[in-house]
Amino acid sequence: MHTLIVELGERSYPIYIGSGLLGQGDLLAPHIRSKRVLIVTNEVVAPLYLEKLKADLRSKDGSPVEVDTVILPDGEHTKTLETMNLIFDELLERRHERSTTLIALGGGVTGDITGFAAAVYQRGVNFIQVPTTLLSQVDSSVGGKTGVNHPLGKNMIGAFYQPQCVLADISVLNSLPVRELQAGLAEVIKYGLLGNAGFFAWLEQHIEALLARDPVLLAEAVRICCAEKARIVAADEKEGGIRALLNLGHTFGHAIEAAMGYGNWLHGEAVATGMVMAADLSRRLGWISAEDALRARRLIERAGLPVCPPAEMTAGQFMELMAVDKKVQAGQIRFVLLRQIGDAVVESAIDPQLLNETLTAGEQLCL
Repeated sequence: MHTLIVELGERSYPIYIGSGLLGQGDLLAPHIRSKRVLIVTNEVVAPLYLEKLKADLRSKDGSPVEVDTVILPDGEHTKTLETMNLIFDELLERRHERSTTLIALGGGVTGDITGFAAAVYQRGVNFIQVPTTLLSQVDSSVGGKTGVNHPLGKNMIGAFYQPQCVLADISVLNSLPVRELQAGLAEVIKYGLLGNAGFFAWLEQHIEALLARDPVLLAEAVRICCAEKARIVAADEKEGGIRALLNLGHTFGHAIEAAMGYGNWLHGEAVATGMVMAADLSRRLGWISAEDALRARRLIERAGLPVCPPAEMTAGQFMELMAVDKKVQAGQIRFVLLRQIGDAVVESAIDPQLLNETLTAGEQLCL
């Protein structure tokens, strides 16, 4: 097992990474301060892992805990205030107090909704992340970004709220559908592109083994990604500076998700195409070489991810949706672009003509 620490002073917390961790109550016990717990999961994950998680739960004094559960519908389209109210209904009906602990058992949607509910229930209760997808293990469960979607924009309603710990059990990835595994690899590739050229080269060597779910290599990929994110979050918790680099591919990607309807394109699929578009725009600006742009696209393709934006999306639609993205500052869209593989920058002063060329490139991005 690997243990990493997200260094945030009094709000620092551990990330546990390894196989077979889900039933190890001793890992979670120090982070459960009372005898009341609410596990929030979804209809896909609950039959697989809910009972295993419940089996050995106990509080930090070693005593058993009373466990309530909420089973949410599955899918990005359910990431709404209405769905979050199901959590509040259970908390209030079961009379959970401020000392309760919420445990998010699921992917990024479950983790984001649960974290936001924890942030606002009685003005803040503790919560724990138990991510069950590759995407949530390497990215969304770490760093304290919580929230829900709005029809006009992804993650526009939320809060920064850190968990007490994150438990990433690699063995649960064996039950992950192939498409979800591929979507998670988009966020893995992102960490190589934005700040770790050596990791990107490692991924070029091992991408097929990761797709084959090699447990040792998956654990190493999760460890490296979590270490990268922990370092960035510790330096910039609320995205006033370098944390914005973690949005590589997301400005374009969030527009794709909103345009196509949440859940029709998985988040990782949209981010993958967004990273190809970011690399293309970087190349047009003369920042990244054509060779590096091609390396980025080829690795994304090898991971089984899309590299072409939806044919039905126009440049105008992209611009309209990107203009309401939460990364907009002073009315200007901010893009995360590449100087080279492993070196990303945030830029808003982009030549409109070059941006339009990327937005209208369409299938040329796939060639």
